[in-house]
Amino acid sequence: MAISAPYRPLRGISAVVALFAIGAVGCSNVSDAVDSAKDSAKKVTRQRSVFSLDVGDCYNPNGKAEGTAYAVEIVPCEEAHKGQVVGDFAVDKGKEYPGDDGISAIADKRCLAEAEKYAPDTWALPKGIALFYYTPTKESWATGDRAVSCTYTVEKGTFRGSLGTAKSLKPEQTTYLKGSNAVYEALWANQSEKDSVEADLAGYKAQAKAVAAALDAHVKGLDGIEGTEVGKLRATLTKAAGNWKKASNAADADTFYVAYDPAFAGIDPNKSVAARKELGLATTVPADEAEVWAG
Repeated sequence: MAISAPYRPLRGISAVVALFAIGAVGCSNVSDAVDSAKDSAKKVTRQRSVFSLDVGDCYNPNGKAEGTAYAVEIVPCEEAHKGQVVGDFAVDKGKEYPGDDGISAIADKRCLAEAEKYAPDTWALPKGIALFYYTPTKESWATGDRAVSCTYTVEKGTFRGSLGTAKSLKPEQTTYLKGSNAVYEALWANQSEKDSVEADLAGYKAQAKAVAAALDAHVKGLDGIEGTEVGKLRATLTKAAGNWKKASNAADADTFYVAYDPAFAGIDPNKSVAARKELGLATTVPADEAEVWAG
C-alpha cells in the first residue's frame, strides 16, 4: 500500500536499552537520553500497519508523504500530526491488478467522494492540506489486498484536531455543502483535455450540461433554506444555471464563449461568502480556488 520502513517493534526496544546504558556520562546527558528514549518508545508503541488503518485515525508518516509504506505512527488527534484517514473503500475491479495508473484513477474519483462525506466543508480544512491515499501494490494485490485508505495530509508542517465535521453540521449546512460540492465536482470532473473550445466543442458542452444540472439541484436545495444572503445566492446561481444551459446548447464555439463567460463568473466562490457566513460555515476561499477565479 501507498512512506517506507517496515514495522519493526524491536528497533525501539533496543534503542531504549542502548540509551539507558550510557547513563554514567552526566545528569543532563542522562536526562536527555531518557527523554529521547521515552519519545522513541512512545513512537514504537504507536506504530500500526497501513493495512489496518481506520477512518478517523490521525497519524504521522514514517518518512515522506508519498512512497511505499508499511506502517505509520497513530497519534491522538489533539496532538500535532501530518494526516488523518478520512475515508476508505475496497476496490472491486476484476481479479487482475489494474496497474498503478488504474488504481490511482479509481482512488482519485472515490477518495474525493469519501473525503467529502467525512469533512464536507473543504473551506474549513487546514492550509496546505491535500488529498492522498494508500492503495494496494501489485504485490499486496496478489495476497488479496483491495483496500484503499483516503487521507488528508499536509506536506509541510502539522495540524491539530480532527477533520471530521459531518456529524456536527446542521441540516441546512449539510444541504448547502452537498449542493455546492456537487457543482464544482461537475465542473472539474468533466473538464475537457483540450485547451480550446474549438478543439472539443462537444466536450465543453457536456461539461456545461453537467454543471447546469448540478446547479439546478443546488438551487432546489437552497429553496428550503431561509436567509437573506442565501436568497441572494439562490438568485445568482439560478442566473448562472441559465447561462450554463445556454453554453450546453451552443451551436458553435463563438456562441459557447458568449454564454460561458458569465456562466463561469456566476459560480465564482467569492459570491457565496456572505451566504456561507449566514449559515455559519467557513468563509475563506481556498487559495487554489481563489487563484482560478482571479485569473
